[in-house]
Amino acid sequence: MKIFILAGGGGERLWPLSRNNFPKQFLHLNGSMSLLQQTVDRFLGAVSPEDVIVITNHNYQFHVSSALNSLPGMNGSGSGAHMVLEPLGRNTAPAIALGMNYCREKLGCTEDEIIFLSPSDHIIKPPEAFAEQVKQAEEIAKKGYLVTFGIRPDKPETGFGYLKFGAQLSGNGTQKFFKVERFAEKPDRDTAKRYIREGNYYWNSGMFAFRIRTMTEELQRYAPEIMKLYHLGYEEMLSQFEQMPNISIDYAVMEKSDKVAALPFELYWNDVGSWDSLFDILDKDGNGNVFQGDVMAIDTKDSFLAGKKRLIAAVGLENCLVVETDDAILIAKKGEAQKVKDIVKKLKEHARSEAVEHVTTYRPWGNYTVLENGPRYKIKRIVVNPNEKLSLQMHYHRSEHWVVVKGSAKVTTGGKESFIHENESAYIPKSTMHRLENPGKIPLEIIEVQNGEYLGEDDIVRFDDVYGRTGGDGNPSHPS
Repeated sequence: MKIFILAGGGGERLWPLSRNNFPKQFLHLNGSMSLLQQTVDRFLGAVSPEDVIVITNHNYQFHVSSALNSLPGMNGSGSGAHMVLEPLGRNTAPAIALGMNYCREKLGCTEDEIIFLSPSDHIIKPPEAFAEQVKQAEEIAKKGYLVTFGIRPDKPETGFGYLKFGAQLSGNGTQKFFKVERFAEKPDRDTAKRYIREGNYYWNSGMFAFRIRTMTEELQRYAPEIMKLYHLGYEEMLSQFEQMPNISIDYAVMEKSDKVAALPFELYWNDVGSWDSLFDILDKDGNGNVFQGDVMAIDTKDSFLAGKKRLIAAVGLENCLVVETDDAILIAKKGEAQKVKDIVKKLKEHARSEAVEHVTTYRPWGNYTVLENGPRYKIKRIVVNPNEKLSLQMHYHRSEHWVVVKGSAKVTTGGKESFIHENESAYIPKSTMHRLENPGKIPLEIIEVQNGEYLGEDDIVRFDDVYGRTGGDGNPSHPS
């Protein structure tokens, strides 16, 4: 059995903490591991690392690699879990087809290989019992079913899709499974209440198990435009991926197929799809509050207050959400958190950078934080990890001044190499080829002052890059 973990989503409903350039699957929301790391770790109770395939996009390649490499026994560069990189997002049905092609051509899987598909950002407990449910789904998938899990609802949730369970198909004891009569869209509250009363509606978990043969047959039947590219082979499919329809596996296959079976999922499950759902899983104080960061509150109940740097002072709040980051503050009523995505939509309509970017941006070599941005100047704090280096590059429209705060830097400027240390600096003129490296054993921290008529991250010509990133002037996808 191979595990597909989908890790390409943007997580907009957890804005401002989750944003497109660093979405929720990479965040540490409930412990020392990110949601992606927790997901991979859960599956290691059922399969070996070599059976895990993380499907993501190029922008997240190094985030995924870092997450995998920091797990015991994993190596994202090849000997452990695999990565399949989508050239661009095309939803879950094309992602599954690409993953199956990878399994067949790169891993030598047969048509009878079982695939277990999972999102990368759910919380499931306990992991030992989850491994047993995965094995149950595998056995049912071997019978030719497309298997999914239904979560028994404990409230009339309007943020989830639902499954309507029909007749029991087979099984006994703990392995009872049922025909799925229909997939229901996210309902309004009255409809959700009716689903609860009827008792045979379950939340759609987004997890599936199937044989490659079964899924390709159903895709051929219901989504032939996907299979047309699938039959071209993996590399050709990658090169023409933009021609794929933007469609979920639910719409493409599951809602139409007569081979869908469901297992009741009896474990703790939370999709962490909103601030309300995150609040549900965190420990509360005696007044039902969750406080994170520097918070001081009086007469406050059943509220979630999360800060990063600034003091949050609250008086007389009840059922409120307050989330503070370096550049944005979210204030909402509990129960209204699903509408956060509407705020993100408005931000994007106004071309606000806060919709997609954090003040701190992560790169394979480290990270940078924008401290100040003004007319013709920008100030950054740059952290380069030990033995890492930025690309050899040039800027047409800006000069840069680097001041070392901590560590030692190796600087290449116009073909000359030099070393600078704490309280020392280097100047990089416009149109000068340069590179910054950290040859030391501790993180290198510098302050960079940019000056020029254009300070966009896409003003870069890259000549060499140890991380295999390509692109030159005008390519905003891979700055620095």
